[in-house]
Amino acid sequence: MAKITGPAGSCVLLLGNEAIARGALEGGVGVASAYPGTPSTEVVEALFNASGEVELYVEWSVNEKVAFEVAYAAAICGVRSITAMKHVGLNVASDPLMTSAYTGVEDGFLIVSADDPSMWSSQNEQDNRYYGQHAFIPVFEPASPMEAKNMAKAGLEFSSKWKHPVMLRTTTRVSHTRGPVILGELPKPKLKGVFRRNVERWNVIYARKLREEMLKRWSIIAEDVNNVEFNFFEDVDSEDLIIASGLAYSYVKDALKILNRSGEISILKIATTVPVPRKLIVKALSKSSRVLVVEELEPIVEVEVKRIAFEEGFNIEVQGKSLIPQIGELTLENVVNAIARFNGYSYRLPEPLPKPTVNIPLRPPTLCPGCPHRAAFFALKKAVAMSKINPVYCGDIGCYGLGTSPPFETQDTLVEMGGSIGLANGFAHVEDEKTPIAIIGDSTFFHAGIPALINAVYNKAAILVIVLDNKTVAMTGGQPTPETGSYATGGEAPVVMIENIARASGVEYVETVDPYKIQESVEVLSNALKYVKNMGKVALIVMRRKCALNISSIANRRGIKKPIYKVFEDKCKACKVCYNLFSCPAIVEQQNGKALINMLCTGCGVCASICPHNAIVKVGEEDGEWLKLWW
Repeated sequence: MAKITGPAGSCVLLLGNEAIARGALEGGVGVASAYPGTPSTEVVEALFNASGEVELYVEWSVNEKVAFEVAYAAAICGVRSITAMKHVGLNVASDPLMTSAYTGVEDGFLIVSADDPSMWSSQNEQDNRYYGQHAFIPVFEPASPMEAKNMAKAGLEFSSKWKHPVMLRTTTRVSHTRGPVILGELPKPKLKGVFRRNVERWNVIYARKLREEMLKRWSIIAEDVNNVEFNFFEDVDSEDLIIASGLAYSYVKDALKILNRSGEISILKIATTVPVPRKLIVKALSKSSRVLVVEELEPIVEVEVKRIAFEEGFNIEVQGKSLIPQIGELTLENVVNAIARFNGYSYRLPEPLPKPTVNIPLRPPTLCPGCPHRAAFFALKKAVAMSKINPVYCGDIGCYGLGTSPPFETQDTLVEMGGSIGLANGFAHVEDEKTPIAIIGDSTFFHAGIPALINAVYNKAAILVIVLDNKTVAMTGGQPTPETGSYATGGEAPVVMIENIARASGVEYVETVDPYKIQESVEVLSNALKYVKNMGKVALIVMRRKCALNISSIANRRGIKKPIYKVFEDKCKACKVCYNLFSCPAIVEQQNGKALINMLCTGCGVCASICPHNAIVKVGEEDGEWLKLWW
């Protein structure tokens, strides 16, 4: 990651998320908390990296609700704070979100919501500006990394000014685009605050009174957003007007250059999409006869513009989603075509360079070479077949979602964090022909699996819960979990064991197994399935082995030699178990059908244990430190 602690006045190439982190530091943030989720992760990762040089308390929380509450409490005590999460993470934090607007805060509280149009790494396309409308929380929306930095700082100041939470809504293209960012001054943050007891404010038993006060505050905020510097009207004395919010503004500027229309169409840039700057909109509409609203995902600004036009008696044409797609990321081509159609002519962007004629083989998403989840799925399929049960595999959010694909096909459902155990609860009570098997990761278990597990015990749901424990949040880059034993800063942390939580929750059948030990794993899983069937209770198996990607990375950095495995062709019978049934990408099929281990191999050795003909053999010994890395 880029260094965000450089001197004021320097220009640095930063990701949008890194720019937000720098802006938070420039805004005097003292507390930062988050649960990792793409495309938001780098905000707090950057703050972790900076915490050795600047004063700051920063944590990875077990889920977004807790992260929100940590930052919220800091702001209540008068310490500026930031919490960051992906769009669906705000669903988890929506309970305190709604109430935070009622109570307000004592100093700046910035909520970063990173939306994911086109669902690059998410289960839905969700426009969290609706949360701003629903919760009466102002939403700032940046157009570039530089503006993201400035808005993070301004959002904290705006929140501090009105003692009210502020949301900074980004989308993937802003979060993960790099751009030049000019750094500002870093003030000394306030790290400690005081909770001033005020039951009528902080205790929402008085919510009726608090709502009345919130609405009064909201009316003042709605007036003040007209003065926010990021909202401005580029008036070129044209009857045509484009209103653009966030990233859409950048696309509009580029599109007008491509169309040779720069300076010919007025532009109203809206950065505070909730609430919209009504006075600026009225001013712009009063000079226009036709309006095109360009925004990503839902027609939030478009609806507001139409409402204002109606209320002000403007008889003008307003178009938006009739020309701009409501699905997927906004693209330059989308905007160019929309502006061209808005002006009544057709335009095609220049054809891209011809694609190469070489047939590149398809590479579907797959688990990494050496991934312990692959071994776990292999053992699970074997145990299910031996047990002669009809399973319903309840999947969850994590790397193991790739178990959906052949040859494993062990994710029949995949809905949301913790949904594996939750749905398994329901299936257990209505599906008599199938055995529910909930598959969840260690971080997801801590995030949202525990309440559902307790529910299963209490309501006697006959389910098997498998916790695929690789001791990290692998899907988002390897952040620590409560079981890792360390913080993101490297310091030693308490270890919270999944088995202990399960037993404390009332689960009587709890076992732990190394998924690399295939035969032992098959036996453990088979016995657990028998228990579930015969006893009608919950069984929980922890399949624990560290993430192979992390181990390989550490070994490479330290120069630790890993074992080398080779396929002896004279023994290989081309049975295809290793590259088809086990599906390791480090093992490929040769023209004669026999297996070949390539340079992707991480040295896990599982293939050698499952080869029915003993054709895979270790030919190069590992260093003594190699095995220590795995535990």
